[in-house]
Amino acid sequence: MIKIYSTSWCPSCVKAKRFFEMKGWEYQEINVADKHEDREEVMRVSGQRTVPVIDIDGEIIVGFDKKKIEDAME
Repeated sequence: MIKIYSTSWCPSCVKAKRFFEMKGWEYQEINVADKHEDREEVMRVSGQRTVPVIDIDGEIIVGFDKKKIEDAME
């Protein structure tokens, strides 16, 4: 399961979501701009306040890194 913490205005978030769609991978998006609790969850899981934060079955990837994402999906 892919979970992505993102915002609608983040270019790297948009690229990551397009990449998932291109690969045919389903994902759950959590828009951290919507709720304070979601921003706190990003900090809890990643130690960062930046987006995107991608959680692939418990493996946390900060930023849009195709290689890390593909490796985590294998």
